[in-house]
Amino acid sequence: MSVKTKDNLGRIADALETIARAMTGDDTHRDYVLGAANAYHWQGEDGTMLPVNKVSRVPLAMLRGIDHVRDLLLANTEQFARGHGANNALLWGARGMGKSSLVKAIHADIEARDGFERLVLVEIAREDLETLPALMRMISGQPARFIVFCDDLSFDSGETSYKSLKTILDGGLEGRPDNVLFYATSNRRHLMPRDMIDNERSTAINPGEAVEEKVSLSDRFGLWLGFHNSDQDNYLAMVSGYADYYGLGIDRETLRARAIEWAATRGARSGRVAIQLVRTLAGEEGKVV
Repeated sequence: MSVKTKDNLGRIADALETIARAMTGDDTHRDYVLGAANAYHWQGEDGTMLPVNKVSRVPLAMLRGIDHVRDLLLANTEQFARGHGANNALLWGARGMGKSSLVKAIHADIEARDGFERLVLVEIAREDLETLPALMRMISGQPARFIVFCDDLSFDSGETSYKSLKTILDGGLEGRPDNVLFYATSNRRHLMPRDMIDNERSTAINPGEAVEEKVSLSDRFGLWLGFHNSDQDNYLAMVSGYADYYGLGIDRETLRARAIEWAATRGARSGRVAIQLVRTLAGEEGKVV
């Protein structure tokens, strides 16, 4: 047998193996053993989960001004961690109001308490959403419950990766495994800019169907949680809460004046702006936040 023939047979064998994996649901992850970490970052390019041993997060008690949405998401996550029914969640709205911080804080809060199954947080980048089905097959059946988390989720014109997410959330043949929830944060309620939706409506042969194809993605999240811009009283309460948590020695009147000035220079009042001020004040006192 010639070398060329052997090479051709080798390529055919590799192709058949690839097809077989695809037809059986990609067996490459069947023997995956979950590690000891309770937080991971999904590496879509090579199909692996990278352990995150120290998650960047704040205690749940520090998040102020979002009590209603906090309670809803906490209850939903607790139900899921007990093995009960729960919904995928979309946290949408104003920047800097604690959407991603809330997801990570709730995970840590439940992880630290008794009475729940093991809860693992897996972060997936928006760019890796097309590999989401592979991730779902990898963690399906593992001895844990998983929150797959995508921060700052949105789609621009021409992108099609939202179809992979839509199939996983609801309606696909495989669907979402029973031990997995999907949480996402976005500045956009429908995950797509208004001009993109308007363009679909104006150029499509059937405008209604074209728009529904896009915006129906957000409908597949059973829990919608809106985060709105903070008023001054709420903002000042955030600043005071953070200052108390870190034990800052600044007096209340000075703290209030600094907080108002700080927000004015940034043109916004939010939890992010508040914690940035507190970091500055802590640095002035020689403390680490």
